[in-house]
Amino acid sequence: MKFSEITSEDWVELQPYLDTCLIPYTALTGWESPYEAVIALERLRDFLDYVEIPFKGRVVTYPAVHYSQASQLQYLNELCSHLKVGGFKYVIVMTADEALVQAELPEADLVLSLAALLGKEEWEHANENELKKDIQSQIYQMWN
Repeated sequence: MKFSEITSEDWVELQPYLDTCLIPYTALTGWESPYEAVIALERLRDFLDYVEIPFKGRVVTYPAVHYSQASQLQYLNELCSHLKVGGFKYVIVMTADEALVQAELPEADLVLSLAALLGKEEWEHANENELKKDIQSQIYQMWN
């Protein structure tokens, strides 16, 4: 569920069920041409579908963090912390192009990085069903 789909009245009713926040992280550098930025955004959108579709009704997708900078990990950690204080029990950071690992974002409950899971060379040859199952398994483990 997207953050923009939830009204203030809905939030009071839905908050007990929507306990997980998803932060998309595009990791653009500013060096991308317009078409490269589009490709990166589409890749992240497609990767987000692995979580948004099967877990609709439990996960709220927040606005994306698009640009990478030197202090980005600190910022993402603080953002995760703020979202937990704001009422989410779990926070997931998802990125397609940045090879993030869980140790870099200790405030996140789960880091899902397509680049770290597969490596950029393997994206086109990945078994999509196996990847989806692996990601879903990681989310269920986080919740348990």
